[in-house]
Amino acid sequence: MSLVRIASLVFLALLAPAAAGAHGVTGGDAAFLQGIDGAAIGPFMYLGAKHMVTGYDHLLFLVGVIFFLYRLKDVFLYVSLFTVGHSLTLLAGVLGGIQANAYIIDAIIGLSVVYKAFDNMGGFKTLLGVQPDTRAAVLVFGLFHGFGLATKLQEFQLSGNGLVANIVSFNVGVEIGQMLALTGVLIALAFWRTRNGFLRHAFVTNAALMAGGFLLIGYQLSGYVLSPS
Repeated sequence: MSLVRIASLVFLALLAPAAAGAHGVTGGDAAFLQGIDGAAIGPFMYLGAKHMVTGYDHLLFLVGVIFFLYRLKDVFLYVSLFTVGHSLTLLAGVLGGIQANAYIIDAIIGLSVVYKAFDNMGGFKTLLGVQPDTRAAVLVFGLFHGFGLATKLQEFQLSGNGLVANIVSFNVGVEIGQMLALTGVLIALAFWRTRNGFLRHAFVTNAALMAGGFLLIGYQLSGYVLSPS
C-alpha cells in the first residue's frame, strides 16, 4: 500500500462525509426515529451499527489507538476502555438528559484524533519529555465520543415508551459496528505490517491522521461559530 494511497484514504474518509453534512442521523432513519413509539430492538441495533461504521471520526480515533498494538489482548484492553467510556455517556446523555453542544463535542472528538496521532509519532516524549497514560486518555476520550453519539439522538423527540430498551439496543449496535469495522482495520494493518515499508511510512501516515483531526476540529468549530445562537 503506497503512502499516497494511505493519505488519500484518510482525507477522503473525512471530506466526503463532511460534504454530506457530517454523520448525523438523516433521511429515512430520521423519519423512523421520530415516528417510533415502543421498543424496536432490531432497528435500533441496526442504526447503532450503521452509525459506527459510517462514523469516520470514531473510526479514525480507533485506527490511531490500535495502530501500534500487535497483541490481541492489548487491542481488547484499549477497545474495552473506549467502549466503557462511550457507553456511559451515550446512556447518560440520552436517558439522563445530559446536554452538550454538538459542535464542541465533535471538535473534542477531532482533538482525540490529533492526540493519538501525535502520541503515535512520539511527540509527547520527543517534544514535551512526558508520556501521558494512554489507557486513561482512551477512556476519557471515549466519554466524549459517547456524548457525540448522544447528541445525534438528542436532535429528535424520542418517545419515552420503550426508550431504555431502544437506547441500550442502539449501544449494542454501536458495539457490533465497532467490532466489524475494527476487524477490517486489523486485517489491513496485519497485512501492511508484513510489508517492508510499514515503519518507514508510519510517521507520515500518523501525520496525515493528525491533519485529518485538525480538519475535523476546524470543520466543527466553524459550524459552532456560524450556527444560529
